Amino acid sequence: MDGENTFKQWKKQCLNKIDFSKKGSVDEAISNIVSCLNDSDNYFTTSSCSGRIILIDGVSDSTDIQKQNCSWLFVTHQKCEKADLCAGLEKSVGDAVLKFEPFVLHVQCKQLEDAQRLHSVAINSGFRNSGLTVGKKGKIITAVRSTHCLEVPLAHRGKVLVDEGYIDFLVGVANQKMEENHRRIERFYDCLQSSFREKIGKCYSEGETKEKSVYKRRRKRTEEHSKRDFCENVKRHTESELEDDFESGLSLFD
Repeated sequence: MDGENTFKQWKKQCLNKIDFSKKGSVDEAISNIVSCLNDSDNYFTTSSCSGRIILIDGVSDSTDIQKQNCSWLFVTHQKCEKADLCAGLEKSVGDAVLKFEPFVLHVQCKQLEDAQRLHSVAINSGFRNSGLTVGKKGKIITAVRSTHCLEVPLAHRGKVLVDEGYIDFLVGVANQKMEENHRRIERFYDCLQSSFREKIGKCYSEGETKEKSVYKRRRKRTEEHSKRDFCENVKRHTESELEDDFESGLSLFD
C-alpha cells in the first residue's frame, strides 16, 4: 500500500472511531476548525479541546493528579461564574485544583510540508508551544498548543484553603485567559483559511505557468516550422526562377 492510500486508511479509521471523551463530541467553539481540517485531503484531527476551566478533586496526598483518579467537580468551555466554582468546592473531599487549559488540537498530516504549513498557522496565531512529531510508522502529527495555563490548589482533604476574595480574583484571571483563548482560536481559523486559499492559488498559478510554458514551446515549434517552410518556399521559388532564366537564355541563342 502506497503512502497516499495508507493515509486515507488512517483517516477513515480515525474519523469512524467512537468519541470516548467525557463530552462525546467536538466543542462548538472549534467545530469550524475541525471540519475545515477533516474536509481537506491532507489532514485529519485526532483529538481536540476548545479550552476549559475545570475544578478537579484529586486523591489526597497524591504527588501526581491523574485524570483517572480524579472526580470533576465543575467544568465549562466558556467563562465561569463564582457561584459555580463555590458549589463545586462544597463537593470536594480530596485536593481540589482549579485549572484553565487552553485550546489544544492534534492533527495528522499527509506530508511533512503539510505539517509545517499547519505549524506556521499555529505559531502565527499565538499558539507558540506547538510542535511536530513523526512516528515510527510514518505518522506525522502537528500539535497546536499554548502556554497560558492556570493551575491553583483550592482545597486539601476537602477543606477549602482560600477565602471568597481570592476565589473572586481567580475567577477573573481564568475568565481573562478564556477570552484570550477565544481570540486566538478565531485568529487560528482565519490564518488556516488564508493558508488554504494561498495553497490553492499557488497550485493554480503553477498550473497556469505550466500551461503557459507548454504554449510557449508549441508556439516556438510552430514559428520554427513556419520559418523553415518559408525558407524552403523561397528556395524552391528562386530555383524555379533560375531554371526559367536558364531556359530563356538558351532560347536566345537558338
